[in-house]
Amino acid sequence: MRPSDSLRRRIVVVFVSFGIVLSLFFAVIAAVAVEGIEMHLVDNRLSEVAKWALPRQAAGLAVDLPAGLRFHRGEAIPLSLRGLPEGVSDVDVDGVGLHVLSGVDAAGAYAVVDHESDYEKVELVVYSMFIAFFLGFLLLAAALGSFVARRVVNPIGELAVAVARGRSPLPLQERKDELGILARALEAHTTELRAFLDRERFFTGDVSHELRSPLTVIMGAAEILLANSGDEASRAPAERIYRAAHEAAECITVLLLLARSPELARLPLVAVDAIAAREVERYRALADGGRVTLDYRGGPGFGVRAPAELCAAAIGNLVRNACQYTEQGSITVALTPGRVVVEDTGPGLPAEVRETLASSGAGGGAIPSRGSNGTGLGLSLVLRICEYLGASLGYEERMGGGSRFTIDFGADFTQS
Repeated sequence: MRPSDSLRRRIVVVFVSFGIVLSLFFAVIAAVAVEGIEMHLVDNRLSEVAKWALPRQAAGLAVDLPAGLRFHRGEAIPLSLRGLPEGVSDVDVDGVGLHVLSGVDAAGAYAVVDHESDYEKVELVVYSMFIAFFLGFLLLAAALGSFVARRVVNPIGELAVAVARGRSPLPLQERKDELGILARALEAHTTELRAFLDRERFFTGDVSHELRSPLTVIMGAAEILLANSGDEASRAPAERIYRAAHEAAECITVLLLLARSPELARLPLVAVDAIAAREVERYRALADGGRVTLDYRGGPGFGVRAPAELCAAAIGNLVRNACQYTEQGSITVALTPGRVVVEDTGPGLPAEVRETLASSGAGGGAIPSRGSNGTGLGLSLVLRICEYLGASLGYEERMGGGSRFTIDFGADFTQS
């Protein structure tokens, strides 16, 4: 899982983003408030100074003001402060910021000057406090987001690990919140699935075992008929009985293997190239020698850890279907590293079967068999065998008509 896909990371990002947005919102409000308060205080201070100084100056009294404040009348107004509009103005003189209240009365123009230094110090303190608050709030948001993420994600992770490992009963079922509801629902669903799979496995095993005995009897009787048959007319039906019973026994073996849990790592290596060559020779008689040729082209040999019966069933079924449905042309079986390719010049798959095959690769429904007259496994079971082996079944239309099936064993193969 990529870090960006982590639910814990997303929760922390949401908390931090919320902290940033909220901090910026308060920053704007604070800035407007500070500027507004400053302007209000400056205007009031300058107005009060003007109200106090104008009568004293008109009466000829000395106008003594605190440090930083100056009162000028008429020609005493510095040149840099003359010509300002009436009211409060911000002026920068020789790098010094000033607040200037300009006005005119009966005695002429006047100006009250105040230095900005005190207000700048106040602003610096206010904004410094806000920056500290902003950083602290972000750290708090990140810590709170991490805490909430752990409280939420860790139980989900624990539940996911328990489900993946097949633990029963699942944890967190005693909780009263949504996680408890989820844990109880998963436990009920897992129990139902486990019971269903057990029933299917037991049914497959029981049926297969029950069928083995009559098939053994049939094959034994067919062998006796073959041994005692004196003419070709009686031998052909016996051979057909024996062949059908033998193929049914192989199907049972495949079903029994599929009913077991795959433990491929413990199995010995089987040579896929040898199995493919053997299956081609086995079904060579099905190909019409006059109009259809069955050719094993071989390729780089490789082995996989898998039951030999399943590999033979998957490859053999593809070869047999190709022989049955190719009326003229050629059928070729070739090997590439980790792959078995069966190609024919037959009619190809119907559109609905191709769509079902594609959807089955993503967990879709079963693929209908192409009618192997009751003796074949069908493409759906080939796909199931591939899934059991960790392989994949691919299909594409052959250029010029026909089908091209590929069994890809992925990276789990050993070069011969």
